Amino acid sequence: MHPGLRTLTVTTALCATSLLAAPHALAEVEPGGWQSVSPTFTEQERGCGQIDGLTFRLTCSTASGDQRAERRYATYTGGTRQFEGYFRITSLSGTRISLKQTFHESGSGPYFMLAVERGGRLYAVHGGTTLSNAGTVGARVRVNTVHQVGAEHRTYINGSLKHTYASPGGSFYDKFGAYRTNSGNGTATVEWSDIRFWRK
Repeated sequence: MHPGLRTLTVTTALCATSLLAAPHALAEVEPGGWQSVSPTFTEQERGCGQIDGLTFRLTCSTASGDQRAERRYATYTGGTRQFEGYFRITSLSGTRISLKQTFHESGSGPYFMLAVERGGRLYAVHGGTTLSNAGTVGARVRVNTVHQVGAEHRTYINGSLKHTYASPGGSFYDKFGAYRTNSGNGTATVEWSDIRFWRK
């Protein structure tokens, strides 16, 4: 083999390996200075909510009461935290189902809620802002929230910044799954995957 061809082959292989590794290494948004963490969690099943691993179901169409299937992660205070997860709605005959929450434990409760309407509209429950129309049945959607406690909360959908919200201080925690909002109802099935957390 000509020496030049050997160099080209090795370089091409190295580039291909780098491209394959890059998505995992750079998964977080706003890169730089993040430390990976693994907070503990508990599961919450209420009403007709059911959890099976990372699949969350609301099996009834009840439009009242506490209908939820969620993971609730450990409380944090101060600093900057980032959540990342992918969801796929596999069925949704209901509407206005919360998918991801940042909960203000020491304050007003559900501080930020990302929810979905039938048809795929993703919106912020408080204020009603549309973030994306990517939440259609069968679509895999990436969600990142970056929370600077006492400053700002930012939400990214598929890597693009879609929502910013002023943040008070205090203690907070992350939740995700399927949860009936006050104006919503099931049924719904949501599969989450590739859950990751960072802090700095």
